[in-house]
Amino acid sequence: MEVEEFRRLLVLAEYERITDAAEALQMSQPTLSRLLARAERELGTRLFERDAAGSRPNPNGQLVLAAARDITRRYDQLRGDLATLLDPDIGTVRLAFMNSMATSLVPRILRDFRQEAPRVRVALRQKPGHEILPDLAAGQTELAILSPRPEGPHGWLPLQRQRLVLVVPLGHRLAGRHRVRLDELGDEDFLAAPAGFGFRSLIDDLLTADGVSVRVSFESADLATIEGLVGAGLGVAILPDLFAGSSGTVGVALTADHAERLVGLTWRTDRLLPPAAARLLEFLSRAAPFD
Repeated sequence: MEVEEFRRLLVLAEYERITDAAEALQMSQPTLSRLLARAERELGTRLFERDAAGSRPNPNGQLVLAAARDITRRYDQLRGDLATLLDPDIGTVRLAFMNSMATSLVPRILRDFRQEAPRVRVALRQKPGHEILPDLAAGQTELAILSPRPEGPHGWLPLQRQRLVLVVPLGHRLAGRHRVRLDELGDEDFLAAPAGFGFRSLIDDLLTADGVSVRVSFESADLATIEGLVGAGLGVAILPDLFAGSSGTVGVALTADHAERLVGLTWRTDRLLPPAAARLLEFLSRAAPFD
C-alpha cells in the first residue's frame, strides 16, 4: 500500500460512509470502494464492516488505522525534515575537520559564514585526517578540511598555507636562532604525530627530502599536545607556526623552502552536494585564502 492510500482509509474511518468520504477526497465512490477492497485483500483481512448505516472499522481495521496514523505522521515528518536539510537558507551542512584546525581556521570560517548565512546549521565532526576520507565516502559528511590534498574523486579548494617551524622550549640551544637547518636536528629528541597520520607523512617527507633522520621519542595525534610536550622539555618538533609559543615554547624558522602545510577543503565529485553544503563551498570559494 502507498502512503496516500493509508490517508484515504483514515478519511473513510472519519466519515464512516463511502459516499461522504469519496466526496471529501474528490474521487468517485467506486474508486474508493476498490481501494478498500484492495487493501483488505493485500492485508488478508476485512477492515470495515459495511451495512446500511455506513462503513465502520472492525478491531482489525482499528489496528490498521493506528498504523496508518503513525505511517502518515512519520512520512510527513520525514518530508519536512528533508525540506529543512535541503533548504540552502536553513539547511544543515556536515563539515569534518582535522583536530589541528579546531582552534584556528574552523572558528574563523564558521564566524564569517554565519554572518552570511545565519540560519544554516553546520554539524561538526572533528577527526584525524586519515579518518575523514572514509566518512566522506560513506556520506556521513559532505565537506572536509584536511591536508594533504586527497587522491581520487575529490574536489579541492586551497584554504590556508601554514608555515612550518621548529618548536623548541625556552632556553634551548636553538631558541635564539633566526633560522635552523634540518640537518641540525639529528641529535635531538623529536616529537611527532603517529605513523599513518597525514601530518606525520608531511614531516617525514620534509626530512627525507633533506636526507635527515631523527629520533622520535614521543608521539601524539594532537599537535597542541606535542607543543605542550616540547614546552615541558621533552624534545623538539616541527609544527605549524600558529602552535608555537602556547606553552613556553619558541618557533624558529626553517631554511627548507618546502617547509609548509597546505590545508584545503575537499568533497566528493562523484555526487551532488546538498544545497546547504554547496552554499558553504561557494562562500569559501569567495573567502579563501585564509592567510
